[in-house]
Amino acid sequence: MLRTPLILAFIVGITACVIHGAGDRQIQEYNKAVVRGYMEELLNEEAWDSWDRYFPERVVFNETEITKDSLIGASQFLRNAFPDLRVTIEDQIAERDRVVTRVVFCGTHRGEFRGIPATGKTVRYSGIAIDRIVNGKVVQMWHEADVSQMIEQITEKRPAGV
Repeated sequence: MLRTPLILAFIVGITACVIHGAGDRQIQEYNKAVVRGYMEELLNEEAWDSWDRYFPERVVFNETEITKDSLIGASQFLRNAFPDLRVTIEDQIAERDRVVTRVVFCGTHRGEFRGIPATGKTVRYSGIAIDRIVNGKVVQMWHEADVSQMIEQITEKRPAGV
């Protein structure tokens, strides 16, 4: 007689875990979509009116609080040097409230960058983004890009477009 309540409790527990796990997966997929959305709309399309969809008024970026205006400024700095810059997502992994995204940046060096005049060279360099999402918005960002790889590409002695 004791076996039936124990088996029933076990089945109820397993069912709760499965249901809870599916919810976590759905949240993780949603969080990945949030990151894909802001990377496409803000970084690639420069649709800055979409900011509020993805971020609160202020967000922590590499341990510093930033606003929409400071991110626009950083983007314009890069766009002045690489007007066709594109971010392509190569991989995404989500766990709990974090999304890790491996990206590749590609663009043509058409303006001055860190004192280096335009070379017309195409660059390709990688980066990793870790974003923390709370209530559907990115509240913290830890981003690292291999800028030294980009600088090597624009300063190496090779013809443009090769």
